Amino acid sequence: MDILDSQRTDELATLLALAEQGSFAAAGRSLGRHPSVLSKRMQALERRLGVRLVERTTRQLHFTSEGLRLVEKVRQASLLIREAEQEAAQGAQETRGRLRLSIPASMGRRWISPMLADFSLAYPEVVLEVEYSDRIVDIVGERFDAAIRIGHLSDSRLVATRLCDQYRLLCASARYLERHEAPRRPEDLARHNCLGYTGLLDFPQWRLVRSAGKRSARVVESVRVSGSMLSNDNEALLHAALKGVGIIAGSDWHLMPSIHAGELVRILPQWTLGEAGGIHLVRPSGQYNTGAMKAFKQWMTEAFAAAPWRPADR
Repeated sequence: MDILDSQRTDELATLLALAEQGSFAAAGRSLGRHPSVLSKRMQALERRLGVRLVERTTRQLHFTSEGLRLVEKVRQASLLIREAEQEAAQGAQETRGRLRLSIPASMGRRWISPMLADFSLAYPEVVLEVEYSDRIVDIVGERFDAAIRIGHLSDSRLVATRLCDQYRLLCASARYLERHEAPRRPEDLARHNCLGYTGLLDFPQWRLVRSAGKRSARVVESVRVSGSMLSNDNEALLHAALKGVGIIAGSDWHLMPSIHAGELVRILPQWTLGEAGGIHLVRPSGQYNTGAMKAFKQWMTEAFAAAPWRPADR
């Protein structure tokens, strides 16, 4: 039997009420129970412990020495439980404690790490335990407090906050375009050296999407591409694209800095690779968040709203 099951807690609550009120009648009034119910609880407690705790007479009630010792210990335990509850409630208001986070590796190293450093400076009493990985962790099963996820979400157990949009675009360097005529239509990509990211679910197909306007349906075209370099690492492909090896397809957060710097040029700018997605902060629950989680959610929402890779006009 668990020490905190309902039967035991009822018995110990009766013990404390008797010690404080001095009679079954007064204890019954304080607990909202009939004195006969409390008498049965005390009998059950004494029977379970195998010791007499209370001596009863028609008019008086006296605790035995064993009963007094138990009352004192239960009072101490009750105080510890009350302090634990107060500490938990206070944690919901104060920005302190520990947050265990799962962050995507490539984006995390490039963009989120500075955000986390700034958060840590602003909230020094919050300990961040950060795992950088491109695997999709089981947030609930692995006891993460939150994760940043890119793309479309499927886990209905999680509460998601969309931090910003995310889409994949096509680029090449001016050096590559000096040697090769820029593609004008998606099917032209089949004749180009396309750098292949093997992490795409439909690799080596590139599924291109173009919005034809508010009143028209979007257009989708699939092209089977090939190239001289394949990798599961976007950074390696970016370096190859910057050197003029071929055309790269990658996320806006990954390629936009190079576009802004004039190192890459967008290819087929009306098209994106796949549907537009999002970058999300996901948590196991949206209820009863700690003060630390509330502050972290607000911080990340503001940080992504001002993300430096986001163009003012797509």
